[in-house]
Amino acid sequence: MVALTVMWPFAPSAEQVGKVDVDWLGNDLIIEAFSDPKVTGVTCHVTYFERGLLDRLQNGNWFEDPSNSAISCRQTGSIEIGDIERDDEGESVFSERRSIVWKSLKVTRIFDSENQTLIYVAHAREVQNGSAKMAISTIPLFQRQ
Repeated sequence: MVALTVMWPFAPSAEQVGKVDVDWLGNDLIIEAFSDPKVTGVTCHVTYFERGLLDRLQNGNWFEDPSNSAISCRQTGSIEIGDIERDDEGESVFSERRSIVWKSLKVTRIFDSENQTLIYVAHAREVQNGSAKMAISTIPLFQRQ
């Protein structure tokens, strides 16, 4: 199976919190939780498809998992925003390999200052033929009166 590696240089790695068997070929949905390294009080859960050994034997393409993923982020404590990127491209907060070389699952955080909202987008990153498969989650930042 493909080894997945978190690539945050200064952040804790994601923790697998669930695994759902989807068929008899050994294919699974993996659910991982991670905290935003620069925004305390935010936890994201990412789900992705992991191909089993029988599926790899039957279909080939040994070294790659599908790009499909889902994300849900929630406030899990008092939110404190650190030194985050505030431009429209945001910054990567999570990355895992989905193939030996060419593909990774990334989560990008974007700060929508006008609406006071943190946006988290899960997407595949590929060297070429980029994938349009993505998922989004938002966290509103409410000000106390």
